Amino acid sequence: MEELQQIAIKAALQAGQVIMEVYDSDIEVEYKNDKSPLTEADNKANEVINLYLKKTEIPIISEENRQIHYNIRKKWSLCWIIDPVDGTKEFIKRNGEFTVNIALVENGKPKVGVIYVPEKKELYFGNTHEKKAYKAYLKEHEDSLRDIISNAVQLNPKFNSSGAIRIVGSRSHMNDETAQFVEDLKQKYSNVKIVSKGSSLKFCLVAEGLADIYPRFAPTMEWDTAAGQAICEAVGLTVINHETQQPLQYNKENLLNPWFMVSSDER
Repeated sequence: MEELQQIAIKAALQAGQVIMEVYDSDIEVEYKNDKSPLTEADNKANEVINLYLKKTEIPIISEENRQIHYNIRKKWSLCWIIDPVDGTKEFIKRNGEFTVNIALVENGKPKVGVIYVPEKKELYFGNTHEKKAYKAYLKEHEDSLRDIISNAVQLNPKFNSSGAIRIVGSRSHMNDETAQFVEDLKQKYSNVKIVSKGSSLKFCLVAEGLADIYPRFAPTMEWDTAAGQAICEAVGLTVINHETQQPLQYNKENLLNPWFMVSSDER
């Protein structure tokens, strides 16, 4: 797991570098059939990540790859799930809240998670085997793994018992169901604060202890959540399917996620 985690980190950092080259130029936007935006950064980062991960001989599910039929995928005990640029809308807005997501999934469960924030040169990584996750601040995208790991700070979210609660929400997606959930919490807690973020940074906020709950009552895909779930579970948080009350599963026939909630067991 450690070796695979290091490969994923290298892939994420290299992808971050090519993403920023596009970010610092004129961004040309295309639109997919589902109306979601696509930029040159998505394609270039996808190429870089695939080059790194193919060396592991573990199959890959990527937002930007042609999806493989479930009759083949269901035989995979291990797979990578990646989103080369999570938060393309944030990328286009140039607000810095976009990430590179790489996760290693075993039998439907995320085991390794790497999330890189190229604009801020911030790296989150962890795995559920060690039950630890970390955040590192980089000087350059090319920083050595030795320096990154030696300078990384372990994440340790703290339960907020003050009667206040911090709810992390989407920068670009807030619907009626989420608004109602917030109103219901206001009946229970004396102080409810909304913390807005884009992309998988919402998972990172809870893992860092900067937010208490992340409710997601809107569509997401597996590549949006797998890395964040691995990091959250590594620090003792749960990512729970709203319908089944079980952890989110991956490499499903339908790669669309159900609604879910990220929180600590204490919540």
